[in-house]
Amino acid sequence: MELVFDRLSKQFGPRIAVDRVSAKLTPGVTGLLGANGAGKTTLMRMVCDVLRPTGGQILLDGHDAATMGDEYRALLGYLPQDFGYYPDFSALEFMRYMATLKGFSNRDGRTRSMQLLEEVGLADDAKRKVKTFSGGMKQRLGIAQAMINDPAILVLDEPTAGLDPKERVRFRNLIAGFAQDKIVILSTHIVSDVEFIASRIMVMNRGSFVLDGTPEQVVSQATGKVWECHVDAHQAEVMSANLSVANVRYASDGHAVVRVVADTPPTPDAHPVDPTLEDLYLLIFRDSATR
Repeated sequence: MELVFDRLSKQFGPRIAVDRVSAKLTPGVTGLLGANGAGKTTLMRMVCDVLRPTGGQILLDGHDAATMGDEYRALLGYLPQDFGYYPDFSALEFMRYMATLKGFSNRDGRTRSMQLLEEVGLADDAKRKVKTFSGGMKQRLGIAQAMINDPAILVLDEPTAGLDPKERVRFRNLIAGFAQDKIVILSTHIVSDVEFIASRIMVMNRGSFVLDGTPEQVVSQATGKVWECHVDAHQAEVMSANLSVANVRYASDGHAVVRVVADTPPTPDAHPVDPTLEDLYLLIFRDSATR
């Protein structure tokens, strides 16, 4: 299976949200990383046929998705940023409703719904009304409904918003197993969401892909631009206010170790350190205004 973006664009009046992006996606997890406003959500909505492109096209195995209609949409699972739900439905009722919309029989829909509620840790809450759920529980329900039809293409837009650390680990393990023979596009501005499960990372800024490769290839772009400095507490505060500081560790003696993303050493005694994906993110978005 192959999903191709061919010079895909979307314009809202004078503003270009997605600017002639091209890529070829195959099964596995592709992390779409970028700051808020970089164009990620607009791209995801075009992939899910919620928005029509201004230019270019999306191809699935060589076929134009725009002309495939229901055949294409039947292959999709989608969790948007603003996940809608029926507050007076129980979790199980909501899942069975979504299963019916996807063409499941009553019996198969119940079986599939309970299976997914178990996988996202909501089986014990299946009969609770959704309006009583915490934000993290609602997000887990959103992930479950996106997977109801065992989609060939799963699109997740900021899927871990509201999840606690334990829930995030559960989510990553679930998606990693699911993506072995499917295309998963995980759009986020949270670095750790893609750092552990994505086999490919596409970094988006100002509507375009600015980096595309394996996590190792992408992170290598920050080599030689990440530094650690040993300074006093006052200097650490000054550096935090004026530089792209990734981290500050204060010691009991009042000194600090400051991790800085910069093209040149920020202090005479600064020494280079191995970059991380978070460092790369700071490097790309430290000066730019995203859209």
